[in-house]
Amino acid sequence: MKSLKELFRIGPGPSSSHTLGPQRASKMFKEHTPNAYYYEAELFGSLSLTGKGHLTDYIIIETMKPKDCNVFFKVGENLKHPNTMVLSAYDDKRNLIDQWTVYSVGGGAIEIEGVASAKEKDIYPHASFQEISQYCKEHGLSLYQYVDAFEQIDDYLEMIIKQMCKTVDTGLNKEGELPGKLHLKRIGRSLLKKAVQCEIAAEKERLLLSAYAYSASEENASGGTTVTAPTLGSSGILPALIYYFYYDLKYPMEEIIKGIKIAGIIGNLIKRNATISGAEGGCQAEVGAACAMASAMVAQFRGLEEHQIEYAAEMGIEHHLGLTCDPVGGYVMIPCIERNAVATLRAMDSAVLAQFISEVKKNKVSFDMVVHTMNYTGKKLAIELKETSLGGLATVVPMEEK
Repeated sequence: MKSLKELFRIGPGPSSSHTLGPQRASKMFKEHTPNAYYYEAELFGSLSLTGKGHLTDYIIIETMKPKDCNVFFKVGENLKHPNTMVLSAYDDKRNLIDQWTVYSVGGGAIEIEGVASAKEKDIYPHASFQEISQYCKEHGLSLYQYVDAFEQIDDYLEMIIKQMCKTVDTGLNKEGELPGKLHLKRIGRSLLKKAVQCEIAAEKERLLLSAYAYSASEENASGGTTVTAPTLGSSGILPALIYYFYYDLKYPMEEIIKGIKIAGIIGNLIKRNATISGAEGGCQAEVGAACAMASAMVAQFRGLEEHQIEYAAEMGIEHHLGLTCDPVGGYVMIPCIERNAVATLRAMDSAVLAQFISEVKKNKVSFDMVVHTMNYTGKKLAIELKETSLGGLATVVPMEEK
C-alpha cells in the first residue's frame, strides 16, 4: 500500500477525482511540454457527464494558464476507467507535440497510460487487515504504531489535521448561497448557532458535529481548500470529528494524530482492495469509505482494542453497501453535503456499538470481508448510479430556475 500522503491530500474542491486529479494531471503535463503553444483536454465517462458541475473544465483551463486550453466533453465507450481524460499539446502550427491518456482513479490520484513512474511506490507491505493485525501481534505493536513502523509522517499528518480544522473554521464563518444552479443556502453557521443554544447534551453534540460536517462540505462544494479523506466528496466527515475532539473535547494533538493514522490504515485498505472512486463504486466508495475510516478513528479516541476498532470500521462500511452516487446537476451538493453529516453521526454510533456489542458477542463479519463485498457491490451497481447524474436523485430532483 502507498504512503498516507497519497491518501490525505490538500487541494481545491469540489471533487478529488474531477477537480484535484485533473489539476494534478494538467500540471504534470504542462511541465512535461513546456514548449507547447496551446493545449486541448478531452473528457470521457464521468468526467464528461458531471465535469461541469464538478468544475473540471474550469480547473484544467486555470492550471494551463497562461497557455490557452480548450476542453471538450466527449462520449466514450469501453473506457479503461470511468474517469478518463486525454491531454494534448500543440505547437503554433497545430502540430501535435505530445499526448497523454490519464485516469483519475479517486482521491486525487492519477494514472498515466504507459507511464509507470506516475505510480508511487508501496510503503506498506501488507494487503489486508488480517495481515496487518498479525504483523502487529508478532511485533507487539498497536495499530497506530504500525504506521510508525513504515513511515515517519507525524509532521505531515499534523499539517493535514490543521488544514481540516481550517476548512471547518472557514465554512463556519461563511453565509450566503453556494455557487451553481441549485441555489443552495449555506447552513453550517446556522446549525452551529442552534447547537450553542441547545440545552440537551446529546442533541448538542449531534448538532455540533453536523454543523462542522456541513461547514467543511459546503466549503468543498464552493471550490475551497480542503483535504481528501479519502475523497473530496466525503471530506466533511473526518474533519468534523477531528474538529470536535480537538477543540470541543480538548484531545491533545498527539492523540488526534494517532486517530488519523488508524483512519489512514482503513482508507488505504479500501483504496487497495476496492475503490474510493464514486465513478467506479458509487458513494459507498466515498462516504462509505470515509465513515469506515472515521468509525475506526473514533474507536481509537475511545481507547478501544484492536478487534473493536476493526468492528467499528466494518460497521461503518457495511451499512453503506450499495450507496449510489447520483449528484443532482453534477454538483457535489445534493445528496453529498447532508450525507457527510449523516455519516459523521453514524461513525460515532459505530464506535459506541462496536465497544458494547463486542462485549456481548464476537462479530462474524471481518473488515476484509466487507471490503471484498463492497468491491463486488460497486461493480454490480448500474452505471447510472455511479457519478454520472444519469439516474437516481439526479433525475428526479428538479433544478431551480432563476
